[in-house]
Amino acid sequence: MRWEGVDKNVAKMVSETKLDQARERRKVREAFKDVQLRIDHCLFKGNHTGLRTKENSFYLRFLFEMDTNVVSYIQSYEVNSRGLEIFSKSWLPENSSIQALVCFCHGYGDTCTFFFEGVAMRLASSGYGVFAMDLPGFGLSEGLHGYIPNFDYLVDDVIEHFSKIKENPEYNGLPSFMFGGSMGAAIALKVHFKQPDSWDGAILVAPMCKISDEIMPPWPVKQFLVAMAKLLPEKKIVPLKDLGELAFRDRTKLEQASYNVLRYRGKARLRTALEIIRTTREIEQRLEEVCLPLLILQGEFDSVTDPSGSKALHEKASCTDKKLCLYEDSYHALLEGEPDEMIIQILNDIFSWLDDHVKRLRR
Repeated sequence: MRWEGVDKNVAKMVSETKLDQARERRKVREAFKDVQLRIDHCLFKGNHTGLRTKENSFYLRFLFEMDTNVVSYIQSYEVNSRGLEIFSKSWLPENSSIQALVCFCHGYGDTCTFFFEGVAMRLASSGYGVFAMDLPGFGLSEGLHGYIPNFDYLVDDVIEHFSKIKENPEYNGLPSFMFGGSMGAAIALKVHFKQPDSWDGAILVAPMCKISDEIMPPWPVKQFLVAMAKLLPEKKIVPLKDLGELAFRDRTKLEQASYNVLRYRGKARLRTALEIIRTTREIEQRLEEVCLPLLILQGEFDSVTDPSGSKALHEKASCTDKKLCLYEDSYHALLEGEPDEMIIQILNDIFSWLDDHVKRLRR
């Protein structure tokens, strides 16, 4: 892999590091994080001063004495109720009051520390308190890379993390919104099923309500995978098309996605694939239970999550306050992989919906 503007030694280290465990992923991110925000992507352009950003990891200093004094530093992470180290980050306006909380769930294989940084900075610049976490097994959080032993574990981890934030007295009385992309949108829906009265709305980008037939394995293969998953749940053997090729319409932005060095690549792990299939089936059967204000954004040419799933959600959700935005010619990565003008339009649609709903709630 070649990255423009990256030191050869850093590039070599990143290319050769296996990312199965969080320790290796954290090492790679530390070497690469300054490079990522310098790429020429529209999300990272603009003046985003007056923000406070905070990562929940912090450095502890240890002094080790042998023949000489050696000072070293280790990074510590918050540990959740399952005993897993969870990375999270927040973006807050520094010079104005927070008008609402936006809690983000990333998609399959992703992290909250790359493209979403640009979205979060724009939201915080507009007065929103933005909070995100890397799901266990992804990004900088603990867990085998790309492994989901049970989808409901992720849902419970998200509920636990964001509930602590919402219980902070500093944010008492503020409206709160879920924001999820792809698999993250499926998590947001399942959080809503467990907490039907806890959120003031949800923004769902290319929600994983139905997986496209283009990437869904045929029925005989699925039956084989079910049997194999009992023996080799962590094995990477589920064939997938290149999701980047399918998700990004803008080829230049697809190249820029290679700077997301924490992204899970390659074949899906057996249990992960089955959990995703199981979850989409469950959501398809429970669409009528969705009863919170919804903004659904979907590319009409999405070949990762089927647009018919978003249309069914919009049609069947029991709430009356629901809006479906379909974008002609657009692919799956609406906020990352579309031409600049389309990304700006989609961001404007999100901001307009959020601003309108916050005004309503404050009347």
